[in-house]
Amino acid sequence: MTEKALGQSGLSIESFVLGGNVFGMTADRAASFAVLDRFVEHGGGMIDTADVYSVWVPGHKGGESETMMGAWLKESGARDRVLIATKVGMMEGGLRPDAIRGAVQGSLDRLGVDVIDLYFAHKDDPDVPLDEVLGAFGELVDSGLVRAIGASNYSADRLAEALRVSDAKGLPRYTVVQPELNLLDREQYEGALQQLCIDRDLGVVTYFSIASGYLSGKYRSADDLGQSPRGARVQPYLEGRGPAMLAVMDRIAAETGATLSQIALAWVARQPGVTAPIASATTVAQLDELLGSLDLDLSDDHLAALAAA
Repeated sequence: MTEKALGQSGLSIESFVLGGNVFGMTADRAASFAVLDRFVEHGGGMIDTADVYSVWVPGHKGGESETMMGAWLKESGARDRVLIATKVGMMEGGLRPDAIRGAVQGSLDRLGVDVIDLYFAHKDDPDVPLDEVLGAFGELVDSGLVRAIGASNYSADRLAEALRVSDAKGLPRYTVVQPELNLLDREQYEGALQQLCIDRDLGVVTYFSIASGYLSGKYRSADDLGQSPRGARVQPYLEGRGPAMLAVMDRIAAETGATLSQIALAWVARQPGVTAPIASATTVAQLDELLGSLDLDLSDDHLAALAAA
């Protein structure tokens, strides 16, 4: 894989980031280890997770993904071959400084690492002043526990204000942004946030890049929703622009030989300002398919057709 700079974070990544949300949830130990092994075998570089994964599953309390990744890192000895991104802010305490300090130690322990390469504020916390949030992140950077920090689910206005506070008070700045972006969900990134990321040279890694699996073509009707625990999440796509988008993607697939998932990821990767899409896989075969997006070069006609849909 070919690496490129992730904004001004000091990190370099490929145009694909492996999502870790499924590890310890829909992917058990054997499946998780197989996917992670193959990712490293392919030369993949960054794995994205969060302390909250997968608290929504009955019997889980959060940290399951990090724990699974930590077990794999220990067994594989691959720590020096991958970058680890994780997040804080969706568990109790939000982005209060004491919550950040406690959360980072929990993530380090579960992952079994000495340093987190990229630590995201998982969502904005308007109840905590930005200088306090950034000050807490600064402590982690200064102590060597975190290499770079990022912001996920921040509006353009709040991100701009955070950057202003960093500059004004000499605090670490967010150098990477993680917004939602896919062919059907473009509102969070496109426009003001996208322009801010370009203007300030921020790295951008996008989540829900395949629209929770809908853009894979797996869910064509209500009868398909039972195929996966994510079925309920994709139900809204069955109406509105969803079927029309799949029809255009089907045509492009027929012309290129690419799968719909590869088309969805290749489109995200071509968007201005985007460094890489994030996508998860529960099997080696799924991962191999997703990585095939790196070799897909969509034509201008294809991009125009997708934009129109």
